[in-house]
Amino acid sequence: MAPSLEEPTGLADIASGLRTAPKLVAPEPGPESQTAGQSSACAGCPNQSICASAPKGPDPDIALITSRLASVRHKILVLSGKGGVGKSTFTTMLAHGFASDPDIQVGIMDTDICGPSIPKMMGVEAETIHISNAGWSPVWVSDNLSVMSVQFMLPNRDDAVIWRGPKKNGLIKQFLKDVEWGPLDVMLIDTPPGTSDEHLSVNTFLKECRVDGAIIVTGPQEVSLLDVRKEIDFCRKAGIRIMGLVENMSGFVCPKCTHETQIFAATTGGAARLAKEMDIPFLGKVPLDPRIGMACDYGESFFEHFPDSPACNALRRVLETIGNEMKLHADDLDV
Repeated sequence: MAPSLEEPTGLADIASGLRTAPKLVAPEPGPESQTAGQSSACAGCPNQSICASAPKGPDPDIALITSRLASVRHKILVLSGKGGVGKSTFTTMLAHGFASDPDIQVGIMDTDICGPSIPKMMGVEAETIHISNAGWSPVWVSDNLSVMSVQFMLPNRDDAVIWRGPKKNGLIKQFLKDVEWGPLDVMLIDTPPGTSDEHLSVNTFLKECRVDGAIIVTGPQEVSLLDVRKEIDFCRKAGIRIMGLVENMSGFVCPKCTHETQIFAATTGGAARLAKEMDIPFLGKVPLDPRIGMACDYGESFFEHFPDSPACNALRRVLETIGNEMKLHADDLDV
């Protein structure tokens, strides 16, 4: 008997249900809820007993964080959906670019607890944290550029940080609450890839502070853009303003013949097309340059040593856009 080609009864309703966008907001009540640790959604969570016994209500440390960061004019998150797109490298170059103006005070907070690479890139890997009555002192790269990272606390540079979420969150809170940042014009918060504990913690702890927004770094290939779409969705759901999208490692310009080669091809239009689709600003393309990697390995400023390179010119345009938006002295940046 031949199979029927008629649509089975009720199939349209089933398909309609499958096309419905899933609710991506987690059903857990959250640690501040009165039912924290007691809801059925908390069953199986390793922190269930901690949440159930902890004091309920707003975190009292948020007021302390707000007070501590009152002298920080601008706070910028640097995010990426995919690892390996050069987000931390971009953060360091952005910091060096802003700090090239001696009148601009810059700080970097490294919240990548398991993979802290900022100290190495800034040339301060061997430094340690000093504690005084005022709090923890950040490590100074120059007179107007400071850094705080878990790397400064490790007894050995190769020691692994094997922590669960609550311990990571506690350290991030200390970076915000206990570090004597002093007056800063710009604080750059370098985050690990993804949309997990560190990102949620930073957003929660800074909810009373005015965060300027997030810069999202991506590569040109679709594999990177796939995760960046999730990062954009995270920012919108968390109420974080997106300052713009940067396409890093966008082509390679030969330093001898200046011919440009697309090593990572933008098979679906790259970051520019994604920014247009998502209706967010596109800050520009930064090309590959092997000298950037060398500068990071030696902890030196790429801007200072190669100011006329194509990558530096591209980064200068990003700096000017961000600086003008924050009303910094972007036209005077000596980059």
